[in-house]
Amino acid sequence: MLARMKTFALTAIAFLVAQPALAEDAAAGNSDGWIAMAAGLSIAIAAFGAAAGQGRAVAAAMESIGRNPNSADRIQTPMIIGLALMEALAIYALVIAFFLQGKI
Repeated sequence: MLARMKTFALTAIAFLVAQPALAEDAAAGNSDGWIAMAAGLSIAIAAFGAAAGQGRAVAAAMESIGRNPNSADRIQTPMIIGLALMEALAIYALVIAFFLQGKI
């Protein structure tokens, strides 16, 4: 409990200290800092979502194969296609973040 309170306090202090640094850019009408933060946050969320989805998909496939080993060949191919599509979504977020960085 005490460790969580310390972590929260340090996070709050970090955000309070970072705001004046971005205030100068906002006062000048420049939003480069916010675009950079949005790009980084989008990559982080996409990577987390893709990793969580891939983990759940593989876990379900492995459990399914464990229950019925004869169906491994019918489960493996759709699983790999699904993993590729999940990874593609994360790559799309990376490309969008790069486009956002290009607007700076």
